[in-house]
This record gives sequence, structure tokens and C-alpha cells, in this order.
Amino acid sequence: LQSNSCGPGFAEENTSSEEQAMIKIAGNSYLASPNLPDFHGCSPGWSSAFYGAECFDSEVHSYLKNLGKQKSSESQNIDAKKVELEQLLMMETKNYRKTIKFYQKLLQKERRSKGPETKSMLPKLKGQLQEMKSKVQFLELVKKYVQAKQWGVESSVLPTVIHNGKTDTVDMAPMDESSLLLYYNTEKHQCNDQNGVRVLQAGTPLGLMAYLYSRNAFLEGYVQQFLYTFRYFCTQEEFLQFLLDRISSTLSSASLDPSTSLTKICNRSFYILQAWIEDCYSVDFATNTDLVATLKEFISSKVASLNGYGERLLSLLEDASARKSGSAGQCSSVDKYEEQSEEGRKTLHSLCKKLSEDVSRKNFYWKLSKGMGPIAQYQRERLHTGSAVLPKPCCSSFTEETSVSFARADEVGPFLLMECSAQQLCWQLTLLQQEVFHKCHPVHFLNSRALGVKDKCVAVPKAVSADTVSLKVCNLFLSKCVQDQYLLQLLKNADGISTWVAAEIVTCHTTKRQVGLLSKFLLIAKCCYEQRNFATAMQILAGLENLIVRQLPAWKILPAKVAEIMEELKAVEVFLKSDSLCLMEGDRFKTLPTIPSAHVLAMHVQQLETGGFTMTNGAHKWTKLRNIAKVVSQVHAFQENPYTYAPDFKLQSYLRQRITRFKDADISALAADNCANFHQIPAEKHSRKIQDTLRRMKATFQ
Repeated sequence: LQSNSCGPGFAEENTSSEEQAMIKIAGNSYLASPNLPDFHGCSPGWSSAFYGAECFDSEVHSYLKNLGKQKSSESQNIDAKKVELEQLLMMETKNYRKTIKFYQKLLQKERRSKGPETKSMLPKLKGQLQEMKSKVQFLELVKKYVQAKQWGVESSVLPTVIHNGKTDTVDMAPMDESSLLLYYNTEKHQCNDQNGVRVLQAGTPLGLMAYLYSRNAFLEGYVQQFLYTFRYFCTQEEFLQFLLDRISSTLSSASLDPSTSLTKICNRSFYILQAWIEDCYSVDFATNTDLVATLKEFISSKVASLNGYGERLLSLLEDASARKSGSAGQCSSVDKYEEQSEEGRKTLHSLCKKLSEDVSRKNFYWKLSKGMGPIAQYQRERLHTGSAVLPKPCCSSFTEETSVSFARADEVGPFLLMECSAQQLCWQLTLLQQEVFHKCHPVHFLNSRALGVKDKCVAVPKAVSADTVSLKVCNLFLSKCVQDQYLLQLLKNADGISTWVAAEIVTCHTTKRQVGLLSKFLLIAKCCYEQRNFATAMQILAGLENLIVRQLPAWKILPAKVAEIMEELKAVEVFLKSDSLCLMEGDRFKTLPTIPSAHVLAMHVQQLETGGFTMTNGAHKWTKLRNIAKVVSQVHAFQENPYTYAPDFKLQSYLRQRITRFKDADISALAADNCANFHQIPAEKHSRKIQDTLRRMKATFQ
């Protein structure tokens, strides 16, 4: 399980510089002191919400059970197992680092001499790297499992969790678990020794918050699912106050004995609070200054004097705020280690991804047309060979040969679009799309009806600004719940690209240029969806399906092989709309970068939101909320694997300016000023038709 950092993390595609950076980071990824606090990295991660109890399979359980048995006939205690696990993780990571360095030396030697011995060793070493990486990831999973088992209480103690948070307990009526939570029984689970397992079905808001303290809450994925969806039944202020009440009532009396209920409740409260800050700071705390002020005041007045963990919470808030504002240099040493480890994992993963990317492309399963042979005039843009798919430094000859300043993009017009290959443009558009996608959060896709998002290509009318959208209509969150509206910005960006595509085509003054530009955009879209950038592919499709663009005469003379791409794009759109988890099937999303279509994902979530959220007794349906959390968790899953194309900032600047110029354009008005957008009738035939019309009109009056 990896933490869900949302930073873009673009890596240079130049082989030597990227690998040098990768070696430097990966060398320090897992070599920190094993004596880190128990609350280090509390966020369960997207995979916990997506896989639930299946996240930790039987292999993890058996490995932890047998850990340490080779040293003693009796099973070790959990603390001894944690120490041994840390040592194993450090040792495997050290070996991993050495292998990576050796692999880099072989790459450099192969580039210089290209000897047969080096070429034969590289594939073998690549396989060893994959095995060692899998082993390190497995040990990380076991470590996460050990952390998840801490500080939980039995379900029978959950009413006590609520009771401990009450300040006026004299007249409080006794509670039982059945009044808070509803379960249904299932067959025996592979990880449970009992005859059956109870699965949470529904609960009151208070009961659902109390279930966070259940022994299996982390193991079942409940905590991460709760952090994604709690806004449907409680506000951020209510959730924070619930946690602070539990801390306040147990902090002074909690003993050092981890077996007591008070200690478990206190520690689990801190654990959940830190997980909330780590995972949802951008959507809950950054947009609500009162929430941050309440938390800081509580920590300073009640926690800091009794527990040294208060300083870490304050530091965590400051670091999260600094990262949000782009000044991450103020991070503490522990968080610097976390960021360095995460960056090391990302960069290391990008290397392994590039090594196997050409093989994966050959198995892409959207090849609808049977006869997609070489197209002579677009031969340089073919995308199916391994060498063509692998990223290279973009537009090197383009930037050297072009003397026109990109700052004057309006004067240059669409000609530079024709100068660059479809693959070059695809890479840069993908990086631009990745920049906005990595700023979003799974919570942004919830309750989108309240923001005015509808099942249409244009989600938000251009005449209506995001600030004027009423939240009173179809609002599924509580009325006092603060909602970040970044989804509107994401959809507006998508509409702007679609409008830009249509505008570039209708402003071409000759049919020949229109044919060339249509072909270019179709090839760009094909390249995008083959490289799993479905967002840009669907944006280009929306621009090409503009009513005015579809009526252009240029479509009739478009090469048949290129025109077939339009049908492929429509088939991809149908596929994306068919299943909310279609992009999470198999393991491709773990090895290949992916950018989903924001509008399609929002529509899938809206479909899951349809229907009531509560039962007849007022309990909230957790099964419904769990399904919603599973769908939106894929946002963090895709953000873990960034594209590593080399950015061409000049080309990106040109694309940004062209998109900005046309994003709010009136396509019909632009098309009306261009004669190439109309079917031309020969002059003699046109004159004869006028004469025939006049004769018919004259005959009607006689």
C-alpha cells in the first residue's frame, strides 16, 4: 500500500538524468531509522477502500503468523515481529538499491560498447528487479497490516466509545450496539476463524463514527471508505468534534498499558485524526479555516501539555498547508523522509514501467478495425511499434528549426499543429491534462448534482460561473458541509479543450487544411487512448462531434483509414460509460499511467448516488456508501502512476495560448466567417438553379 500523494511528479524522460535521479532517491527510500513513531503514515490508502478486506490476503496473514518462528519454538509477540519486519524491509531495500545501481552501470556500458554480454544480462537483471520490487512491496503490505491491527476494540465496546465522549453522562440512557449499527451475516471469510463474519449494512451517524474504533475497521477498509463518504451524513465540524471529545475524555486517564480500552480509544482517535489530515487536508481543512483553528486550539490547550504527539499533529498541519501552497521546503525531517520515500517509489516504478511499456502496448485491447495497415501520408505518426511508443525527448528538431516565437501563438495559427507529429502533441497534451488531474481528490466527484453537473457533454453552462451555482438543488451533503468545487474547474478545462479542437478546424480557410487538421486530431486522440489518457481522447472526440464540425465537407474526402479512428473513439466512449470500474480491471492500471474522463466518472458516481441513502428506521445505508467509495478511490489509484514524458515547455505554452483563445468561442460564429465550412456549388450550376427557381416562381403567379 502506497500513500496517495497527488503531486504531478513529472520525471525527465532523458534516460541518463532520470535514472541518476532515480538511483539517488531509491537509495534512501526505505533506509530510515526503524524507531519511527507508531503513527507514521496513518492513511490506509486507496487500495484499502477499493479492495476492502481482500487487500490483505491469506499470504499476508500466514507470513505474519510465521514471522519469527524460525528463531523460537513459540510465537513472538507483536513488538518483536515489528522489529524483525523492519529489519527485513531494510535489508531487502538495500539489496534492491544495489541491483538498481548495477543495472544503471550496465545501461551505460551498453550505450557505449553495445556488447553482446551486456545485452544478454539486461533482461535477466530486469526480471530480478521486478522480483525484488514485489518482495519490498509485499513487506510494506505486511507492515501496513500490522499497523492496521493496532488500537481497535471489540464491537461490544463501541457503545462505550460513545459514552466516553459525552460530557453529561448522568442522565444518558444506556445504548446497545443494535441501536447504532445493523449487520448482515456472510459465509466464512478466508481471514476469519469464526463460522461466519458480520458485515456492516447500515448505521446511525453516531454509530458509523463509533465503528471507526472497531478492531477490524482498518482491515476491512472501513476507515478509508469513511473518510471518502462521511460528508453524506455528518459535517466536517461534527466529525472533528467527535474525535476531539474521545481524545479529551481518555487522554488524561489513558495508561501505558495498550490492552486497556481507554488507551485503545485514545490512540485510535489520534490515528484516525492523522489519517484524515494526511488524506483529506485539501478538501476539508484547506477550504475551512475555522476547522483548522478549532483543531489547533484543542491541540495547544489540551494535548501538547500531556502528550508529545500534539507537536507532531501541529507540524503535520503546517506541512500540509505548506504543500498546498507550494512551499514544501518547510517540512519536518520525518515528512521529508515520507516525501522522499514516496518520490523514490514513484520514480522507481516509472523505470520498471518504461522497461515493460512496449510489451504492454502490444496487448492493448481496443483494435476495432481489422485492416489498419500503414497509411502512407501518416507513416511518421504510426503508434504501434515499440520504439514509437516509448517516450523520447519531444520536438527537439521542432524547437531548433522554428524561428517563430511561441509567445505570438495567435499569429502563428494552427500551422504548428501540423508541424508536430501526433505523438508529440499527445505527450504534451497528456502532461497538461495530468497537471489538472493530479490536483483533484476522490471527494471532488461526490455530490456533483449540487454543482450543476449533468449528463451532457457541456456540464456547466458558459454563461453561469462556478460561484453562482446553487447548492440547494439536489444537495446530498448536509447543508452546513463545506464542499470544494474543483470538479467544476476540471470540467470547464475539458470543455475548453473540446471547444479549441472545434475552433481550430472551422477556422481553417481551405478544405485541404481542414482534412489535415481533422486527421491530426483523430491521430492525437488515438494516441491518447492507446496510452490510457482517456480524458484528452474524449475531449477531442467531443470537439469532433460538434454539430457544425460534423457537417463540414472535409469529412467526405477524409482518408478511410483515418475516418475509422472516429468509430474507435466512439467505441472507447461506450466502453468507459458501460462500467464504473472498467479501467480498474486486471493489473494494467498498476503498471501503466491512466487519466480517466472526469465527466464520465462523475456520471458513474451520480448513478450510484441515485436513490435513498437512509433506511426506514433512519439508519444510513453503508453498503451504498461503500460502493461509492470504491468507485472514487480509483482517482488516487491513477494518480500514483504519473506519465514520465519529457515536457516541452515551449510547445505547452503554445497549446495553452491556443486553448485559452478559443475556450469560450462561439463555433457557429467562427464557422460563418469561413467559406470552407460550406458545401460549394459550381458557378454555372448555381446560376442555372437560380434561373430555374425564378421560372418556377414566375409560373406560380401566372
